[in-house]
Amino acid sequence: MIGNLFRTALFHCLLAAVAGIGATASAQTLALVGGKVYVSPDAAPLDDAIVVTANGVVAEIGSRSEVKIPSDARVIDCTGKTVVAGFWNSHVHFTQEVWKNAGSAPAAPLQEHMREMLTRWGFTTVWDLGSDRSDTLPLRRRINSGEVPGPDIHAAGSIFPRGGHPAYLPPEMQLLEAATSDEAAQMTRGYLRAGLDGMKLFTGSFKGSGKPVVNMDPAIAKAAVDVAHAAGKPVFAHPQNMAGVEAVIAAGVDIMAHTVAGEPVYSPEQLVRFKQQGIALVPTLSLFAKLPVGPDIARRLVATTVNQVKAFSDNGGPVLFGTDVGFTTYYDTTLEYELMHRALSARQILASLTTNPAQYFKAAKKGRVEKGFDADVVVLDGDPTADVTNLAKVAYTIRAGKVIYQKP
Repeated sequence: MIGNLFRTALFHCLLAAVAGIGATASAQTLALVGGKVYVSPDAAPLDDAIVVTANGVVAEIGSRSEVKIPSDARVIDCTGKTVVAGFWNSHVHFTQEVWKNAGSAPAAPLQEHMREMLTRWGFTTVWDLGSDRSDTLPLRRRINSGEVPGPDIHAAGSIFPRGGHPAYLPPEMQLLEAATSDEAAQMTRGYLRAGLDGMKLFTGSFKGSGKPVVNMDPAIAKAAVDVAHAAGKPVFAHPQNMAGVEAVIAAGVDIMAHTVAGEPVYSPEQLVRFKQQGIALVPTLSLFAKLPVGPDIARRLVATTVNQVKAFSDNGGPVLFGTDVGFTTYYDTTLEYELMHRALSARQILASLTTNPAQYFKAAKKGRVEKGFDADVVVLDGDPTADVTNLAKVAYTIRAGKVIYQKP
């Protein structure tokens, strides 16, 4: 009897000890030592610096003489590497087969695909612009619990114009199509009640080669925008053509989720309205470079979109990085950086990954490697200001002070 009681007590002590180990591991202190640190894209780098993270935030940052490494810290040698804030991808999708039943699916394949698609490229925060919320929301819960290493997910619901089922989506896929302003407002309320963080409107919908684009009536788009804005939520739009861009402006949409391939550069009048209304742009240039068209057509599409990005940025508009990954299976971000670099400087591209989205989406403690900010950090193998493709050479991705990707 006494022996049984002793064994039971010992068993519970062991459980408590294991729980304590887990708690310590989840609150691990990190010290990133010896790297070049860009506190922000527009700041001069700190050479041979130390960044200490604890309890999910940046605890200390400075030179070796200024910062003492805590005795319990996991030390990551960053000699020869560059440390920047965690990256945002402001246009992704969780629609692939691996994400189906994400609430109950085994964690291992989810983690593996998350690594292939997002974490190995430095993404600590993403905007999902249209997926099945019965998959995305449970996936987000499992990520936030620490079960599946991954980024912070913000999710948007999608509304299409009546008759605007895109040619590239399976015809049997159920989509919400709004024919009236009341329908658009009702659909938006439903999405927000379900726990989504914003909206995406197809102000232009591609019906196939040689077929006319179906555009959303600006009044219908505005009804959705008004409901979302009343709830403090942002609205993205897929414009497809210049009529879709005009609907973006008229409806007061916040973010254009794509440039408009094959269309001319934005007009001076459009640029004025973009700036007046604070509209942001997600270029997705590599998406157009990888379309299944001939090389001459692809080059022409890319040239038009690059020119749009340059005109938009030169006009002072905020550019947000995004690739449409999940719809496209081209995960490597190198090409996107190369194409963006035709219109933007390396520091501007870094801003599109960090400070621009943090400011635009009012994430006050993200976007910078600064004391008191969230410990969302990327360690790169090289300096992106020397070679912009170094932004794709990720050694570590750290979200809230936890390593969610480490290069093998």
